[in-house]
Amino acid sequence: MPVLSRTASFATGARDTLPMIVGAAPFGLIFGALVATTPLALWHGQLMSLSVFAGSSQFIAAGLFATGVGYVVLWATTLIVNLRHMLYAANLLPHVKHLDWRWRAVLGFVLTDETFAVTSSYFHRHPDDPMGHWYFLGSGLSMYVNWQVWTLAGLLFGAAFPRLQTLGLDFAMVATFIAIIVPQMARMPWAIATVVAGTAAYLCRAMPYKLGLLAAVALGIAAGMLALHAKRRNGARPTSGPGSDTHRRTPDDRSGMRSQETSAGGAQ
Repeated sequence: MPVLSRTASFATGARDTLPMIVGAAPFGLIFGALVATTPLALWHGQLMSLSVFAGSSQFIAAGLFATGVGYVVLWATTLIVNLRHMLYAANLLPHVKHLDWRWRAVLGFVLTDETFAVTSSYFHRHPDDPMGHWYFLGSGLSMYVNWQVWTLAGLLFGAAFPRLQTLGLDFAMVATFIAIIVPQMARMPWAIATVVAGTAAYLCRAMPYKLGLLAAVALGIAAGMLALHAKRRNGARPTSGPGSDTHRRTPDDRSGMRSQETSAGGAQ
């Protein structure tokens, strides 16, 4: 793959994120409309999107604020919900650890579920791209701008149409997350992790402060790691039986052996 310029990498990241942007738009609209029904001022909702930029946490924070809970509970709950971002950051760190702290701070701030899905897939295909961080920035910044625009629209239209959040627009976000997850399930360890995490999230949905989400993440990771370890162990297991080793060798392996045999014969 030819190395793209900074601008081209940035534009490519934004372009590849476009399907996620479309899916997240109704989610931002609903959040703005939800804020209009709480004691929060409208500018509080926009400020939250500008400074927090984490949709699920913003929904939870707005809902908890409306019930009058203390700030400690509110902060603890949103922290737990957002702990998954640490896993995202750990996954992407090998590709951005050479950058200075200002770059990493910006990329960490714009890292969302959607940006992680797009960027991790890109780094998987192009692990050595020196402009990969510009691709990352294009993806994250396009999501950020999109979130601000639709939050503002929700704040304005939510005041005019108070029941906007009850129209079922949140289905678009569910469809977006399904589109994120399904391609990852092509590999067995990922599929096992997804099924285990989904099942655990359903079974633990009654746990307080969204702790069921954290439990589902931990169980999903554990199941995926066990499946990956078992797959690697089976792949490394030596074969037995007459002739079985020959049948399992790839053409490159056999070609390499022939070269070694030829070299050995020449030396003799």
